[in-house]
This record gives sequence, C-alpha cells and structure tokens, in this order.
Amino acid sequence: MNPGLELTLRLVIVLAAFVVMSLVVGQTEHKVMAHMQGRLGPMYAGGYHGWAQLVADAVKFLQKEDITPAAADRRVFHIAPGVALAPYLVAFAVIPISSTWVGADVPASALFVLAAGAVGILGVLMAGWSSANKYALLGGIRAAAQLLSYELPMVLAVSSVALAAGSVSLTGIVDAWSPIWLLWQLPGAIVFLIAAVAELKRTPFDMPVAEPEIVMGPLTEYTGLRFAFFMLSEYAGIVVMSLLFTVLFLGGWHGPFSDALGPLWTLLKSAFVSVLIIWLRVAWPRLREDQLQRLAWLVLVPLALAQLALTAVWVVLSSQ
Repeated sequence: MNPGLELTLRLVIVLAAFVVMSLVVGQTEHKVMAHMQGRLGPMYAGGYHGWAQLVADAVKFLQKEDITPAAADRRVFHIAPGVALAPYLVAFAVIPISSTWVGADVPASALFVLAAGAVGILGVLMAGWSSANKYALLGGIRAAAQLLSYELPMVLAVSSVALAAGSVSLTGIVDAWSPIWLLWQLPGAIVFLIAAVAELKRTPFDMPVAEPEIVMGPLTEYTGLRFAFFMLSEYAGIVVMSLLFTVLFLGGWHGPFSDALGPLWTLLKSAFVSVLIIWLRVAWPRLREDQLQRLAWLVLVPLALAQLALTAVWVVLSSQ
C-alpha cells in the first residue's frame, strides 16, 4: 500500500474510534447514573432504553447560542477547547488495543502517553484565564494545582510497572505481563486509578468545577459546541485512562480462549474500568481541597514510592 494512503487510513481509523468510544462512554454515563439515581429522562428518551439521549444532547448543544464574553481574550478563549481535547487524541493513537492494533507504535509509548495527557491541563488553564471571570480563573488554578499533585504518584505507579517489565513500551509491558501482577502491582494500580480520576477532575476530585462554589469553574463562560468539546474531552480522558490502566495492570489483550479475541479483551477490560470511574461520580462525595492535597502527598506518593522500591528489589534479586 502507498505509504501516504496507509497513513491517511490510520488517521481516519484512529479518529473515528476515538470519537465513537468517547461518545459511547458519554452515553454509558447517562445510563449508569440514570439507573443509580432513578432519573427517568435518560432511561426512556427515544424509546428502548433511552437510546436517543445522546442525539438529544447533540441537538441541544447545536441549538445553544455561541457566546464570547466582551472582556475575554477571544483567540485564547476560542482555541482552549481544542487544546483540552487534542492531547487525548494523541495519547489514544499510541495505546495498543492488541499486538497489531495500534495507531502509531512509539518505542517509549508509556512516557509518551503520560506527557501528552499532562498537556491537556493547558486547555483548562487557557479557558479559565481567557474568560475574564474570577470564578473561571479560580477553577483553572485549582485544576493546575490538582494536576501537579497527582501527576507524581501516577508517574511513580507507571514507573513500577515499566521497571517490572523492563520496558517503557506499552506493547512490551503487555508482553511481559503475567497474572501474578494482579496482586504484585495492586498498590500501584490503586494509586494509578485514584490519580487518573483526579487528573480527569471527576468526582470525588471535581473541585475545579464545583458548581455550588464556583459555578462551572473554567467552563463558566462556555456555551454551545465549545462547551460540548470540553465535555467530549472529559469522556475522551476516561477512554484513554481506562485503556492505559488495562494495558499497564490488567494484561491488555491477554485472556482465555483464542488470541484472535485479544482486542475484545482489551475493550471489555477498559469498559469495566470506565464504568468504575462513572460509578465513583455517583457514589462518592466531593473532597475538600486540603483533603485532596493530603491524599496525594501523604498517602499516594509514599505508597507509590514503596511499590517502586519493592519492584526494584525484586528486579535486582531475580536478575542474579
């Protein structure tokens, strides 16, 4: 196949899968929350099991007026939603669904995904600063502080897995994975999952968009499709973090029966993680800001460091 045509085909497939999976997670959140909270609208809109709820949301965002505050920095305000979404698309492209299903096979893909995900905070900061709104600015600053606090335990948890596998390639990590990791790397998995939820600014770590305190945080002044882009970036973040958790801690495409089912196992495992993240939004109350920082620095960082040290000792002893 012509290299240019192959590249174009890969880009189209990655973009389509990215959008579809993000929308499916959004629809799933509607259903899970509707059943847990007894909300009739998302359960019955459009007939069978509320299948038209996603369509209704799309029509709603399309019909809303696109407003830009008079005092806002218009250029930064307009590009912020794209900056918030793009890093997740870039990260999604290098996460392998199977040994052959991957958009771009990057040698240091684990580090690449972490670096790409950290860039997403710029979109939130840009939105908060450019809105010329004190509530939006406060939400953006809260989001930045949250990212700085939880990026370290996440990196330490990933480092433990990479050290155990002897590779920073996500494909190499899955190839080195064994079922014993479900227990051996369990502390790192817990740290990673909590840090991932915090970086996504999801409940119980949704202080940057705490409606009773700061309206909608950095998104206060956004309407219409630009607001929808921020919502899509949230669901895209759930997809990326769920896939990354599956590849790092759950063995990716490893599973019983035929190896041909590898992509199915990856998707099923990541779907389970996505539903768990959605469930947390319904089941847990929001933390205070001091509790957020205490959890990161006094609990998660020491736990991740201990896991990394134990992994290093095991690697050294097993190599002798």
